[in-house]
Amino acid sequence: MSVLLVTALAPAVWGTTYYVTTEFLPPDRPLLAAVLRALPAGLLLVLITRRLPRGSWWWRSLVLGALNIGVFFALLFVAAYRLPGGVAATLGALQPLFVAALSAGLLGQRLSGRTVFAGFLGLLGVALLVLRADARLDVLGMVAAVGGAATMSVGVVLSKRWRSPAPLLATTGWQLVGGGMLLLPLALLVEGPPPAGMTAVNLLGYGYLAVVGAALSYALWFRGIRALGPNEVIFLGLLSPVVATVVGWLALGQGMGSAQLLGAALALFAMVLAQARRPAPKLDTHSLPREGERPPARRQSSVGAG
Repeated sequence: MSVLLVTALAPAVWGTTYYVTTEFLPPDRPLLAAVLRALPAGLLLVLITRRLPRGSWWWRSLVLGALNIGVFFALLFVAAYRLPGGVAATLGALQPLFVAALSAGLLGQRLSGRTVFAGFLGLLGVALLVLRADARLDVLGMVAAVGGAATMSVGVVLSKRWRSPAPLLATTGWQLVGGGMLLLPLALLVEGPPPAGMTAVNLLGYGYLAVVGAALSYALWFRGIRALGPNEVIFLGLLSPVVATVVGWLALGQGMGSAQLLGAALALFAMVLAQARRPAPKLDTHSLPREGERPPARRQSSVGAG
């Protein structure tokens, strides 16, 4: 339970990203924000751990960095530019369903009806929480939002499948560096060099995104993936739109009506439902040997131990 609660801090922190981006950062520089969020944080973690990838982890770090950071951030910002935030967040809430399907295919985990039900319930909750009736739809933006959700879902499942031999902070640093290096040329090509006159407020915002929003939160996120199942971790992502809505209400004076409250309740319930574990099977006390008796001999199996 403690691992679950600590892991939940990561999506809760990510829920503050919209507020920090709009209130602290220069306008119209989303890719720059993505680069400065990922690359300095990754370099800091690599410097602290002083560990570089070895063997297959050179290319695995690049693949995971692209899926979890680079490609995901790029598609996320394309969706943010072309769609209202509510539409983008709702399509992003498809991640639990994607991860459930991928876990069944790549990890051999059983796809339970409860997980699927919780996934659709979380999707409905996020839609009620953030979606507005007058939201405009853009085909490219919707493709980018769904693609971003699918990309990060693959990254989460592969992060569980590929067990890193290195410490957690080193593996996190490798992925942040890989994703940041992928984003850097794209940001320079699309947005040009960083603005010359950045203020102390801008630097504070970038520092928060790098240290808290990336180095700390992604370390907690990947730690959760190591210790828990992908389905348990990905449902915690439903906290992000809930926290973003609460921050917008408290800090920006944005409205929160009955539909938003119901949506938040459904999203949180779906998150809790997905974490519930099946009760352990009851022990058959009749099959246990009585005091003084020897246990029955085990029959030899024709199949070797796995």
